[in-house]
Amino acid sequence: DTTIEILTPDFRNKHERAVEMIVAARPDVYNHNLETVPRLYPTIRPGARYYASLRLLESVKKLDPSIFTKSGIMLGLGEERLEVHQVMDDMRSADIDFLTMGQYLQPTPKHAKVMEFVTPAAFNAYAAIARAKGFLQVASSPLTRSSYHAGKDFAEMRAAREAQLAKAAR
Repeated sequence: DTTIEILTPDFRNKHERAVEMIVAARPDVYNHNLETVPRLYPTIRPGARYYASLRLLESVKKLDPSIFTKSGIMLGLGEERLEVHQVMDDMRSADIDFLTMGQYLQPTPKHAKVMEFVTPAAFNAYAAIARAKGFLQVASSPLTRSSYHAGKDFAEMRAAREAQLAKAAR
């Protein structure tokens, strides 16, 4: 009865064999966080590539469409609203099921500074847009983190998929 969610790195553009092995192990949820919008990757995720991360998540679905895919972004790093909307569109194009959005908090003085404290109302607005775009599950609040309420969210996501499949069968 245990739900297995894994969180992986991007495997530095050498993800094919790693993803195949992980998918073969059949986790319930495959999570890889995009973290931010493409424009901010050079400073926030140096060495990582936005589209490589998207392709990694998309490859999970191609190998096994039944595995739930999940990704998250941090807000407050200087991203623009329309950039966040574009990330949502990119995620849906990669068939990502679950989106998490939380407030970035600077862990040490050496890390990027917080550019904005996003309001709870803005997080709610992003969540409504994400749901309208077709995510099965959305967690969006200042305190949301990658595994925030993971058990409850997984049950809701599974129920949403079952409802979606039942509707399609009619």
